[in-house]
Amino acid sequence: MPMDLKDKKNIEKNKRFVNSVEFALTGIRTVYRDERNMRSHTIVGILVVIAGFIFRLNRFEWLWILLSVFLVIIMEIINTAFENVVDMVTNKHFHPLGKKIKDMAAGAVLITSLFAMLIGAIIFLPKIIQLIFH
Repeated sequence: MPMDLKDKKNIEKNKRFVNSVEFALTGIRTVYRDERNMRSHTIVGILVVIAGFIFRLNRFEWLWILLSVFLVIIMEIINTAFENVVDMVTNKHFHPLGKKIKDMAAGAVLITSLFAMLIGAIIFLPKIIQLIFH
């Protein structure tokens, strides 16, 4: 089936930075609209940032907290991309290899979330304990 000029234009490499940013923002809006977990991770991230201001984190602590929050969000976007590719390739029908791919991507999000929780505990627990007992 021949491709008309309009279709060909849509598959060419994007050469304008503004278009690249526009497509990236569309992808971010899509993942927020479609993925409940993404919205949950973001809410928790916002609460952690608020806690950071309340507990007056130092620069080093802020770097670890922000790294953790953004890693979880990034991994959720990657997980969603893997899920969508598997669904597209399998036409949303069960396939054992598709399940393995989805499970591994979800596992990456879980490990990243556990890392973020560990960093949060290392930074916030001493501050909370100090607040309670002093």
